[in-house]
Amino acid sequence: MATIHAYAAKTAKGKLEPFQYDPGPLGPEEVDIEVEHCGICHSDLSMLDNEWGITAYPFVPGHEAIGKVVALGEIAQKKGLKIGQRVGVGWNAYSCLHCEHCIEGEQELCTTVQPTIVHHHGAFATQVRSHWIWAIPVPDGVDPAAAGPLLCGGITVFSPLLDKEILPIHKVGVFGIGGLGHMALKFLKAWGCEVTAFTSSSKKHAEARSFGATHAASSTDAGEMKKLAGKFDVIVITANVALDWNSIISLLKPGGKLHIVGAILEPIPVRAMSLIMGKKSISGSPTGSRSEIDKMLNFAAHHNITPKVEHFPMSQVNEAMDHLRAGKASYRIVLDADFK
Repeated sequence: MATIHAYAAKTAKGKLEPFQYDPGPLGPEEVDIEVEHCGICHSDLSMLDNEWGITAYPFVPGHEAIGKVVALGEIAQKKGLKIGQRVGVGWNAYSCLHCEHCIEGEQELCTTVQPTIVHHHGAFATQVRSHWIWAIPVPDGVDPAAAGPLLCGGITVFSPLLDKEILPIHKVGVFGIGGLGHMALKFLKAWGCEVTAFTSSSKKHAEARSFGATHAASSTDAGEMKKLAGKFDVIVITANVALDWNSIISLLKPGGKLHIVGAILEPIPVRAMSLIMGKKSISGSPTGSRSEIDKMLNFAAHHNITPKVEHFPMSQVNEAMDHLRAGKASYRIVLDADFK
């Protein structure tokens, strides 16, 4: 078995250093993928810092991988994958395929789901290994050098379009125009919605419109928020910081939905009556099922939707992580493998 070369941190908030490991024998349902590109998600930074208390060290980040299949287990060989085929691996690497949720087609909710970077070495590496169900073919028309962020951030904001039954006639607000939010604007525009981008930075208004927003508004101007009260069918929260939740709920029409995909660590205080009297609801979701990811990639190819990315060679992974930590990413970062 070939040694995998990677970048790993030994401690929380530590530097990523060259690291080698033997992945062991390839299982019958497993796939080995030679990494060409890997996006950096804020979740990689959260895991590096052990913000969620679940990180195991040495820690190899990377769960937005694009690469080519280099090995297939004996069962994986029968699942439509081919050596040399370009595939992607996102937040999840393994699902059981026999629990209730897997059988219902919600593999991301598998009772024993194995995330790609939780007690599993990620894709800041020469290779990454996954179950065949999560080795997702990249369709023609999707730029492989920019596709990585679609596999985590992209599906995170696309999945609610399906699950929350968002319609092209809906008015949708998006809070947080960053790595997740800018992709939400692109998808919602192509979906046919009237979209308002809410951001604390007026400097982002023009760029938000270029991503597909019909309107741009301040998320911190109480007067502007009050004028928009009762205007929205759906509000999507992509930010990961505390917000003025009662003001945001007031933006919803009766029957409106507040949906959260940003990893906000603080509790969300809400007045029950503000939900009850308007028949409003609050929900959240993780990434998406294998079927939803396939739909998302094909939708992106059909509508020429590409995340806005900037590239770093993987050998400069620490500089790239510092760039993200400093809030300078515009809007997603992709590492290009340069081990050879």
